[in-house]
Amino acid sequence: MAPIKVGDVIPDGTLAYLDDENKPQTVSIHSLAAGKKVIIFGVPGAFTPTCSLKHVPGFIERAEELKAKGVHELICISVNDPFVMNSWAKTFPENKHVKFLADGSAQYTHALGLELDLTEKGLGTRSKRFALLVEDLKVKVANVENGGEFTVSGADEIIKAL
Repeated sequence: MAPIKVGDVIPDGTLAYLDDENKPQTVSIHSLAAGKKVIIFGVPGAFTPTCSLKHVPGFIERAEELKAKGVHELICISVNDPFVMNSWAKTFPENKHVKFLADGSAQYTHALGLELDLTEKGLGTRSKRFALLVEDLKVKVANVENGGEFTVSGADEIIKAL
């Protein structure tokens, strides 16, 4: 599948999370994004160094600024299960705005055309590192990294585009 690009409508898909009682729930990405300005950013894996030390913290630190610029939702997606995503989210106690959603089987990541095969490293199918600015389901900015880079998908680059 070709990678999602500017002008495309994001596909709908179901992602998972744990509710306040630690019970698995699902949510449609379209239900979170329809009629809104949202940022969807993807990371190769929870608890990985660049994701945990740079990518996610950037969006948490700049969340208020992003909200002030009209962003309704900040959505972090990873090819992990909802239990792992919930545990990872708890390592960011200062977070008030980023939703951590699980794409355990990489189905949504595949629908975006942003899967990354890390089988040779023992990690299976993962997500490329990316950040999408989406307005009413249409991609306005598609910042997708090459390999293990972290140069275009951070909060700073999205803020520049707003």
